[in-house]
Amino acid sequence: MKIAVTYDNGNVFQHFGKTENFKVYEVEDNKVVSSEVIGSNGTGHGALAGLLSEQGVDVLICGGIGGGAQAALAEAGVELCSGAEGDVDAAVEAYLNGTLTSAGATCDHHDHEEGHSCGDHCGSHEEEESSCGGSCGTCGGGCGAPTPVMEGKNVGKTCRTHYRGTFNDGTQFDSSYDRGEPLEFICGVGQMIRGFDAAVAEMEVGEKVNIHLMPEEAYGMPDPNAIFTVAIAQLPGAEEVEVGQQVYLQNQYGQPFPVKVTAKDEQTITFDANHEMAGKELNFKIELVEVKSGNDYHKHKALDRALQVENWKFKESVVFSKGNIESENVITYLPWYMVIFFHQEKEPDQMIYEIDLSDL
Repeated sequence: MKIAVTYDNGNVFQHFGKTENFKVYEVEDNKVVSSEVIGSNGTGHGALAGLLSEQGVDVLICGGIGGGAQAALAEAGVELCSGAEGDVDAAVEAYLNGTLTSAGATCDHHDHEEGHSCGDHCGSHEEEESSCGGSCGTCGGGCGAPTPVMEGKNVGKTCRTHYRGTFNDGTQFDSSYDRGEPLEFICGVGQMIRGFDAAVAEMEVGEKVNIHLMPEEAYGMPDPNAIFTVAIAQLPGAEEVEVGQQVYLQNQYGQPFPVKVTAKDEQTITFDANHEMAGKELNFKIELVEVKSGNDYHKHKALDRALQVENWKFKESVVFSKGNIESENVITYLPWYMVIFFHQEKEPDQMIYEIDLSDL
């Protein structure tokens, strides 16, 4: 087994999407037998999942991580344990001993031009570095891949949806159509608000639905306990923050979460961590654009479509996966490691061409 840890000078780097180095551990019989530090080669965010998959990594230990990267890791078959901090070697030992806890849930937000967040219903973004310090809140959970919290044919699969969200008075608060890019997420594992997830769980590709969500199916009701006051001296940079402004604090896992400044005096500052949609009824128009095959490497719609094009006349095709060697019609399934045995065919130095000159 291989375990990779986001690495920075011996410690767990806290921003997965900006990781420059990983420390990769080779584990046998639940013991580390070797380790090495590898670079990310400038790769960022979700593309890092491909890099880890190419390295044969089975488990990733990291600090903060966004939902998009979580989805990419899940699709690549890499187990995730987020929210780690401190010494990388100690984190790996804790994982092997079963004592390393994971942040599990995604503490994501969605940036808009005004700088506020409309929440996790509309996808995920990578970690933000802006923070006025502090350590508030928690995202509990255990190590491992996201666990489904509902049932449905699309649950556990990576889905791409277009959507438009409106309040009851018709005011639009968000739209993937306006951004020109569908939202991608793993259905039914808690990356989305429950009502949105439940709708997508049973949809067909190409289907459009309109749903009305009560607060209990969306962001819940406001929680008085989510309003808290701290001393300004404990938050470097808080002196410049103004009432009504939204800023990002960090929980104990180094993950950012948005709060709104509701009051401030010379000594203290009060934050409201309730979601701005809390207590509101929401309406969504949802269009399911695509359901990706996920970890089932026998599903490959793009390859199937290419094989159906008569003019291309593919004689054979290869799918690399974590499975064993298999063959099905013109498709051969090979384990990842066998990619090293493939090389580009070289044309012979001398070639004889047949040319038809009969019409000259």
